[in-house]
Amino acid sequence: MLTKTERSFTGIFLIILAAELICGSVQSLSQFHYLTKPLLVISLLIFFWTESGSVSTSIRNLTLMGLVFSLLGDVLLMFVDLSPNYFMFGLVAFLLAHLMYIMVFLKHRNTARKLFWAIGILDMYAIALFLFLKDHLGDMLIPVLIYILVILIMVSSAVLRKDRVSKFSYNLVIIGAILFMLSDSILAVDKFHHTLPFASAMIMSTYACAQYFIVMGIKKSQ
Repeated sequence: MLTKTERSFTGIFLIILAAELICGSVQSLSQFHYLTKPLLVISLLIFFWTESGSVSTSIRNLTLMGLVFSLLGDVLLMFVDLSPNYFMFGLVAFLLAHLMYIMVFLKHRNTARKLFWAIGILDMYAIALFLFLKDHLGDMLIPVLIYILVILIMVSSAVLRKDRVSKFSYNLVIIGAILFMLSDSILAVDKFHHTLPFASAMIMSTYACAQYFIVMGIKKSQ
């Protein structure tokens, strides 16, 4: 269960997310989007930094690095309209964030549990997504393929924590990892295949919740 401090932070985080969704949807408030979007991960950084004293030093540092790279990715993607290079730089930043989370999750890998069925389902999803997008990727085909592989490994490594951490921690991280994959999938389809209605709101809501659940799950792993 969540502590009083964690519940208070959850309320604050939801307020920031609501503000971001409003600012991202209302044209007259769009300038505030440059504050509310990075504030989501900044709030998680501050919360985890101050409330993760019981977490091992290596897991704590890797998680903080994952959040820093995520924040960098958020900022870079806000300036994609200025240059397409910002999308590539943002992709690399999130790639590094996923690598940090992979290393965190593998710290609690359960080598006795193979979970082939779960990994198989994730593999089929990743293959289907790539096949759906590949004819529309152009020069981004290889970078997107690499990114899909890395996020697949990230979600798979979250699955492999089973029975090595508390059920609460495990479930939180699994939900977060799947939401992260869903958020990136929506972004990819919207950018490379066809425009989706309410894409921005769907991407940000799933992404923000993904980061929240992963951070809270890692915090609860000790």
